[in-house]
Amino acid sequence: MTSRRQILGALGAAPVIAALGSTGAYAAPARVRSASIVAIGADDTPEQIVAKAADVVPRKGQLAWQRREITAFTHFGMNTFTDREWGSGAEDEATFAPSAVDADQWIRTYKAMGAELAMITAKHHDGFTLFPSRYTPHSILKSPGQPNVVRKYVDAARAHKLRVGIYLSPSDGSELPHAWHATWIESLRKKQAEGGTLTSVELTALQDGDRPPGGLGRFGNGSAVKEHTIPTLVDGDDRADAVRAGRLPTFTVQVNDYDAYYLNLVYELFTEYGPLDEFWLDGANPWTDAGVTQEYRFDEWFRVINALSPDTVVFGGPAGVRWVGNESGVGRETEWSVVPTTADPRTYHGEWLLPHGPTADDIGSRARLTEPGVTHLSWFPAEADVSNRPGWFHHPEQKSKTAAQLFDLYEKSVGRNATLLLNVPPSKAGTIDAADVAELTAFGRRVRGVYGRPVARNADGTTTFDRVAVREDIAHGQRVERFAVEAEIGGAWQRIATGTTIGHQRILPLAAPVTARRVRVKVLASRATPRLGRTTLHRAAD
Repeated sequence: MTSRRQILGALGAAPVIAALGSTGAYAAPARVRSASIVAIGADDTPEQIVAKAADVVPRKGQLAWQRREITAFTHFGMNTFTDREWGSGAEDEATFAPSAVDADQWIRTYKAMGAELAMITAKHHDGFTLFPSRYTPHSILKSPGQPNVVRKYVDAARAHKLRVGIYLSPSDGSELPHAWHATWIESLRKKQAEGGTLTSVELTALQDGDRPPGGLGRFGNGSAVKEHTIPTLVDGDDRADAVRAGRLPTFTVQVNDYDAYYLNLVYELFTEYGPLDEFWLDGANPWTDAGVTQEYRFDEWFRVINALSPDTVVFGGPAGVRWVGNESGVGRETEWSVVPTTADPRTYHGEWLLPHGPTADDIGSRARLTEPGVTHLSWFPAEADVSNRPGWFHHPEQKSKTAAQLFDLYEKSVGRNATLLLNVPPSKAGTIDAADVAELTAFGRRVRGVYGRPVARNADGTTTFDRVAVREDIAHGQRVERFAVEAEIGGAWQRIATGTTIGHQRILPLAAPVTARRVRVKVLASRATPRLGRTTLHRAAD
């Protein structure tokens, strides 16, 4: 049984006591070197593994990312104009024809809702790029007015002091091989004629079946892995002098044709639109069932991205960020930022390295850390993604979530040691609908009103509250496994809430308002000496 430990800190109106009780006691382990990725040795005992997990810490970019709490996601592109969620890659580029691109209005809306980072889909699965790339004909350069949406977006974000992120889909329908695509379309027409049931991907392909894919046929074309130089200079390349003089970096990579294409897009985005605080890439491939295989060289991608921008957090990348496991914007009741992986996180997309996948209920308990097959421990915090509308792209008939619904999601994401990635899609008109703006603005006002400052002390020395926000100092890791909140009510201490993990922030809504003189947080189980941050009291009830 360990001795009782008390850590004093600020609680806005009242002092907080954090105590390690006798339950869940731990033995102080030998000091482990702190790092964001730690290897597990073959001879490590379960106790040693847990001790290592206690000293896994976020790197600089991750720490800044998690403290921002809300990121705005912007799905805008070809699908906005075809009224789809998944594109084919064979759409006519002229279809993308916004009458305006009011990026400033988008960013003002995101700032009003409380976002500190804004991230845009520079290329979705259809492959159409919202910036003028040197490497594809399927871009805004063939659209009316040639609107460089990415440029407008990042400039507007920075003008309003928001950080910038970019989503560049690895999947790319515009790059499907043309001969294969023609054969596939014929097989789909035959299937349809024979009364077969077509998937949504197949139906979309048939709708555009009279056109070939808009790119150069590099996705899943079976090309060999060979040496490429990134950037791959093109005829008349305006970067040639800077590359030769060393003012722009170059990279030698071993990849196939499509990976080289993807890395050239990565290079354009980081060197021309950076700095980027988040880079989002997933592993979707809607054409797998049709027989198209494209093995992504994640290790080469991560190496180049890290060299271009070491502090950028990469979705699925090493010491980056991960999917929370649903698209509802809800974090787990027990959400660990320290997770086990089955291989070195620098070698592959992190979602596939989690022992039980990204959707598992238990992603970081002691049982998960110490089970067979775990090779590394990584700081890999959760990002809870959700769209403000039923679809990710704007569809006129759909309605936005209410401010009350969004406030509930904030408490179940940011309040559960995740960040909230809230997608707000603009319409064909190039603006966010007024009804959406109103609800998002009310949501931001509600969050600031409740959590912008703790409740004040009453004149008689008591405070009434219905929310408790508890924090760990995650710069030193995530250690608390179980805790309780107690309040001094009428001269006696009463337990008013309990929780498991804390992490960056744990918000505990109470069943009813509580009026108390003092509040304390009691740590009941921890992987090492707990390092609590500030605990605050809040009132959400009118």
